[in-house]
Amino acid sequence: MSNDKGFKIGVVDWKIGKTGDPGSFAVAKKFGLDGVQVSLAPEKDHIPLMQKAVQKKFLNESKKHNVAITSLAIGALNGVPYKSSPVAEKWVSDSIDVCKALKVKNVLLAFFGPIAEIQGDHKGIDEVVKRLKKVAPKAEAAGVVLGLESWLSAWETKDILDRVGSPAVKMYYDVGNSHKMGYDIYEEIRWLGRESICEFHAKDYKNIFGKGKVNFPAVRAAMDDIGYRGWIQIEGKTPLGLEESYRQNERYLRKIFPPKV
Repeated sequence: MSNDKGFKIGVVDWKIGKTGDPGSFAVAKKFGLDGVQVSLAPEKDHIPLMQKAVQKKFLNESKKHNVAITSLAIGALNGVPYKSSPVAEKWVSDSIDVCKALKVKNVLLAFFGPIAEIQGDHKGIDEVVKRLKKVAPKAEAAGVVLGLESWLSAWETKDILDRVGSPAVKMYYDVGNSHKMGYDIYEEIRWLGRESICEFHAKDYKNIFGKGKVNFPAVRAAMDDIGYRGWIQIEGKTPLGLEESYRQNERYLRKIFPPKV
């Protein structure tokens, strides 16, 4: 497969010590990255990014450093579970408005931690499906995609997507999480196909990329097979320190996922 549209390499703000902080763009620029996945970072029932003045700060810093806002993430759902909290349900709905204001398409919904996990929680999954069905029309109208990231396999996640039945709900694919769970990353990507994956996290729980357990050339081959081009967000280990680890990870990924293909 060959076309001019290739890959862009970003970073998640929480891994560079800038959760929900417009200072993340300067750090990403320093590390040679193209963009930042920005945390919604709600404060109790208050979401700073709902304010136009705060949105303007992010947009200005993005423009100043020529570093894109790639997508949003709601990591706070790990402590305030989407499957049970009315506040979490509101956060997800509000995140769609923030996406529109920041002109980004994807928002990651997290399902990790002892109170937020949905693996093996059939009642919790039923409630997640119910809530996603309710909010999906709003996301569709806004051109926003809600990406589910959890410990579930591709097949289990796809079952949720099928039950919701909306193009606005997809899987946010984290290669490191899938490897940690013993799933076949490369088979899962091909099986899901482009229509079920919104974006990717590049992660390896063991080491910097290329020296760990995830076979990134095989990830690229699977992406080629489904026609994926776009953002890959680094959420990596930092055994060499933050800056050097991210610089090496960026250089390694560029060789496999170039900007033009």
